[in-house]
Amino acid sequence: MAECGRVQQQLLLLSLWLLTVQALKPLPGFGNVRPPAAAMHQQFRAALPNPGNNAAAPAASSGSQSRRTTGWKLAEEQACRDDVTRLCPKHTWTNNLSVLECLQDKKEDTEIAADCNHLLWNYKLNLTTDPKFESVALEVCTSTMLELKECADEERGKGYLMPCLVDHRANITERQCHQYITKMTSIIFSDYRLICGFMDKCREDINTLQCGSIAVGEKDPHSQGEVIACLERALVREAEQKDNQIKDECKKAIMRVAELSADDFHLDRYLYFSCRDDRERFCENTQVGEGRVYKCLFNHKFEEAMSEKCRNALTTRQKLIAQDYKVSYSLAKACKADVRKYHCNPDTSMPRAREARLSFLLLCLESAVHRGLILSCLMEHLYTEKMVQDCEHRLLELQYFISRDWKLDPILYRKCQNDASRLCYTPGWNESSELMPPGAVFSCLYRHAYRTEEQGRRLTRDCKVEVQRILHQRALDVKLDPELQKRCMTDLGKWCSEKTDTGQELECLQDHLEELVSNCRDVVGNLTELESEDIQIEALLIRACEPVIQSHCHDVADNQIDTGNLLECLVQNKHQREMNDKCTVGVTHFQLVQMKDFRFSYKFKMACKEDVLKLCPNIKKKADVVICLSTTVRNDTLQDVKDQRVSLKCRKQLRVEELEMSEDIRLEPEMYDACKKDINKFCSSVAYGNAQIIECLKENKKQLSQVCHQKIFKLQETEMMDPELDYQLMRVCKQMIKRFCTESDAKNVLQCLKLNKNSELMDPKCKQMITKRQITQNTDYRLNPVLRKACKSDIPKFCQSILGKASDANELEGQVISCLKLKYADQRLSGDCEDQIRVILQESALDYRLDPQLQVHCSNEIPRLCAEEAAAQEQTGQVEECLKNNLLKIKPEECKMKHHRM
Repeated sequence: MAECGRVQQQLLLLSLWLLTVQALKPLPGFGNVRPPAAAMHQQFRAALPNPGNNAAAPAASSGSQSRRTTGWKLAEEQACRDDVTRLCPKHTWTNNLSVLECLQDKKEDTEIAADCNHLLWNYKLNLTTDPKFESVALEVCTSTMLELKECADEERGKGYLMPCLVDHRANITERQCHQYITKMTSIIFSDYRLICGFMDKCREDINTLQCGSIAVGEKDPHSQGEVIACLERALVREAEQKDNQIKDECKKAIMRVAELSADDFHLDRYLYFSCRDDRERFCENTQVGEGRVYKCLFNHKFEEAMSEKCRNALTTRQKLIAQDYKVSYSLAKACKADVRKYHCNPDTSMPRAREARLSFLLLCLESAVHRGLILSCLMEHLYTEKMVQDCEHRLLELQYFISRDWKLDPILYRKCQNDASRLCYTPGWNESSELMPPGAVFSCLYRHAYRTEEQGRRLTRDCKVEVQRILHQRALDVKLDPELQKRCMTDLGKWCSEKTDTGQELECLQDHLEELVSNCRDVVGNLTELESEDIQIEALLIRACEPVIQSHCHDVADNQIDTGNLLECLVQNKHQREMNDKCTVGVTHFQLVQMKDFRFSYKFKMACKEDVLKLCPNIKKKADVVICLSTTVRNDTLQDVKDQRVSLKCRKQLRVEELEMSEDIRLEPEMYDACKKDINKFCSSVAYGNAQIIECLKENKKQLSQVCHQKIFKLQETEMMDPELDYQLMRVCKQMIKRFCTESDAKNVLQCLKLNKNSELMDPKCKQMITKRQITQNTDYRLNPVLRKACKSDIPKFCQSILGKASDANELEGQVISCLKLKYADQRLSGDCEDQIRVILQESALDYRLDPQLQVHCSNEIPRLCAEEAAAQEQTGQVEECLKNNLLKIKPEECKMKHHRM
């Protein structure tokens, strides 16, 4: 065991046993013998520490000497009699230990006599230095020694036994042994000079840093705690400013004291006295031990009623925790298995005595890794299946406070202090003020983290990495984002009270973005905008999408600086076999959120922001911006404008956005709202995604409500002009497009597929999809761009009466094409138009479904007379032949006339 840990505290333990032996029940038998209390008292009476034996002790009266021989009482000593009578309850006077605790825990504004202070000091010093009591410790902790082989093997008479028992006190189940260690620790920690080795290790640093005097008797119990607190503050300051002032051996001693006092706040004397009133105010019913009082005080740290002195003491404690997690008893206990499981110890080859502290003490990256990395490592595994729930709770508690005072994160502080001074004008940024509260500094760093080179004044790479790390951690839980929780408290209660699962609260706020109060809407919007650039901030989503990232997006995921590429890759691969339900839902949710504001799509925003300002001012929703820009592009294209108004880089990204939106009707908010009732009526069993809902609505188009029918018609008109936006067509015919249409322009893909429809190499599913699109085109000339262009002069010339009846909500059911067919027979059409009508006639002669007018006029006759032929999957003119053979049986005249024209 390290030298600084070899505290001769077992001597104190033994004497404490003597002081309380009369008040205790008889101890369990030592071996097979149970000595009576009187005999035990007689056995160790000679070993009882006598402050009078110390040269510095005040002279004792003969009465005092007489009392010592029969049972010395601290309360009866002349030096302390008045103070004990004045400050301590009467029932404690017969118990030296109780009197000692009473006097050393006196209130700050209460003075005790100097002679009494001196007597107490010598009494405690004797407790820790008299070598006669080790055998008593062995008897009091008999069962414990059998269980703790490491302590049983310690060499006797060297002062090594008690440090070992203190290290293992969490595992001690023997009641009286545990009581002794607890009481002994309380006495030892009341004065830093009683901690064996501490004064020797830190004497020089105490004087250098002017943390207090080390002369015997010059410090009372209150100021003793301030010595430790002064050293701890210096250690934290050193870690933040990379200014090595404290010797390594003293650093180790300081961290050892902090770790040993982690379970009981009484042992942190400075914090105990600083927070005594606050403890009574906030944590009166909180049981001492296992760090519970610390936890309670941390939870109330930001309340107005918390005293400033206590808040500062808690902050120092938290800074130590942030750099060495073992200073938090509950965290170290709860996360012990997880630290081992995830290999979170920076260097497992270190000796055990140094492993827990060296990373905090040595800031040089060449010699050690900062202990703050353990918390970061654990945070990266938060909410994973293997992390135990207790550890999750403790981590969130710690991160809650770190997120509210970023100086508690030493890595961020160290890597970003130059950037803060340069960009945020905070030369003394380690000192917060009303003008620059703690949260303002991180907000400033965050604003500069994602600036482009053109925008200038960016963070250094090291600082940006740390800012991104903090943002990734905060995204795990809204409580870890102080600004978000503060501004959105009301909205969280109003909209998201039932959304308590991991990550649901932020998703809920994003879903209700339009309904949020302005302050909350702004902060949620800013966070969502940031996520669009760096989707890895959504740690839970990234974990869910790990398989598809590894298979399809690992190149962009490995980039340290993301610019929206990873999210774009996930969207493009949303239907790969590696994609699981959680990832699909998460990616789709973010796509839906993006539709609320075009700024939420980082690549779209960066490519088109100037075009939006110029061509679509005052438009915010992404879907509206896309429609505005795409309409401008289409109009410029139709009019053969030489210099298109939408920039080339925007047109390229606009194409990506249009393709993504075509995959899910929910990404077209206006269409989705217009068709909700129809979806429930006709497509309730159809899943979203892969444009399946849109395809279902197309197949039921005749039964749709007028408002939904109109939206679907407009969608089909757009898709026919630009087949790449026809998601189902491009998906089903993907391989056939590669086979037959690699040299075709994207606008002519459907035309190319139609020309190769009857090839022997054509995939049957793709052929079926092509036929569906042909049927749609023949219902209205507006859905056939090639025909529309070829017959642009013929249609108004010959079919004006039909055009006058046309509406946006209804197809013309092939009336214009029938009109052109009649003129084709009269040979009055232009050459280009005639060619197109000839193709339509040839195709419809083989497939009756391509003739809408025939279906309209013969809707009853075809199923009555030619049901078997109509049911054939492959149409080769059999329905037309059937109608011809049953001509005399056809009743409606319009059906007969239509058949004659065929």
